[in-house]
Amino acid sequence: MIRILIADDHTIMREGLKRILEGEPDIQIVAEAVDGLDALQKVRAGGIDLILLDLSMPGRSGVDLIRQMKDEAPKLPILILTMHEEEQYAVRAMRAGAHGYLTKESAGLELVSAIHRIASGRPYISVAVAEQLAMNIMPEEVALPHKTLSDREFEIFQLLVQGKSLTEIADSLFLSVKTVSTHKTRILVKMRMKNLTELVQYAVEHQLLAARG
Repeated sequence: MIRILIADDHTIMREGLKRILEGEPDIQIVAEAVDGLDALQKVRAGGIDLILLDLSMPGRSGVDLIRQMKDEAPKLPILILTMHEEEQYAVRAMRAGAHGYLTKESAGLELVSAIHRIASGRPYISVAVAEQLAMNIMPEEVALPHKTLSDREFEIFQLLVQGKSLTEIADSLFLSVKTVSTHKTRILVKMRMKNLTELVQYAVEHQLLAARG
């Protein structure tokens, strides 16, 4: 039996995932979480074989949450379920310790096979993710500006282009406003841009302005 924790802040999404998995004789939903802290508490409680994790939730989320979960439960497989386009976010999630990456659009068709594959100790990635991983291994003559950002900088970049204020970003990531401001400055310098407007235009052009989900 594969005991699963669903961590997603959207009730409708959690219910949809449960409907997809109901009737699977070797899969059981044993816990649900609505944010990063809740998910960590459920992981610490034990009794879980696999996590279905939303990449964007209130509080701690994304790469930081993946890394903390891997620190606390190194052998617990994590399957990312997200609205974000695979090629933009998958590499960072996999490098942080996720075992698989699946968009919510694909969940209806691929979720069960992804769970079985990850539970057996193998990674699950789509063709698009595999191609992007290969591209990141190969040297690039000219890297796209956003690929020069660290994981933290990329996370703050995402929030900035979504219209979040420095204070809102600081609160959501448990950082000081000064630290966020410093990261913003570094992002502008690394991406060779003058202001937030240029960052937003870049995000739109490169399809980095993904919806929360």
